[in-house]
Amino acid sequence: MPETKHLEDFVTQVRRDILRQVHKVNSGHPGGSLGCAEFFVALYQEIMERKDGFEMNGIGEDLFFLSNGHISPVYYSVLARSGYFPVEELNTFRLINTRLQGHPTTHEGLPGIRIASGSLGQGMSVAIGAALAKKLNNDDHIVYSLHGDGELQEGQIWEAAMYAAGNKVDNLISTVDLNGQQIDGSTDDVLPMGDLRAKFEAFGWDVIDIKEGNNVAAIIEGLTEAKSRTGKGKPVCVLMHTVMGNGVDFMMHTHAWHGKAPNDEQLAKGLAQNPETLGDY
Repeated sequence: MPETKHLEDFVTQVRRDILRQVHKVNSGHPGGSLGCAEFFVALYQEIMERKDGFEMNGIGEDLFFLSNGHISPVYYSVLARSGYFPVEELNTFRLINTRLQGHPTTHEGLPGIRIASGSLGQGMSVAIGAALAKKLNNDDHIVYSLHGDGELQEGQIWEAAMYAAGNKVDNLISTVDLNGQQIDGSTDDVLPMGDLRAKFEAFGWDVIDIKEGNNVAAIIEGLTEAKSRTGKGKPVCVLMHTVMGNGVDFMMHTHAWHGKAPNDEQLAKGLAQNPETLGDY
């Protein structure tokens, strides 16, 4: 396992950023954001090959597309702390005329954001298009996407999955955040999805599991394995098992914090569980 103390400190600070962004405007989605903090930190700090600066065309570097765009707080935090825009801009989350909309948008030109997302089910299709463009450009970099498990109830996901396998889009790694929760309850209560490994394999994908999706080292190991399987004729699906609200005890294991902001007392409690590591904004 790689040494990850510095990345774990990064994750702790990201959790603080998530809580503070959502609390300030009493709006946003902390649960899924907290559950994916380790994934975003591992992806942007260790896994993806990124250029300095930001170019919308993404030529000559790995690309990432967030499909479940409501978890924008974690996305904005990691982008800012990875150098895409000033960390202080996190103060503007969900304010009027901000570049940090509740769901990521492109019209204000926020560095790091390549698509507007949040209309669930669309992100895999976009990622496939970007992956095909890389093939046309003889660009051997990888395209990554992230999806919620509840999002897989959208039919467009499975159309995209069929297309990717049928057209051998083997420079694509799509990760599914398996936290078992969605806005109205558990995924099993709302609409059970059965054996996702069997489903993706039946659609022609190569599938790996990351059983400890809130462990930075395990994520790095899993995504490194996923990278090793690209270029072999199949798209790659990563099933990442996480806990919604991870790192804040009263938000964990429940859908209740899917889209609810903490009050002052709850913010203080959550921050106390995640001491400042890289500096607040």
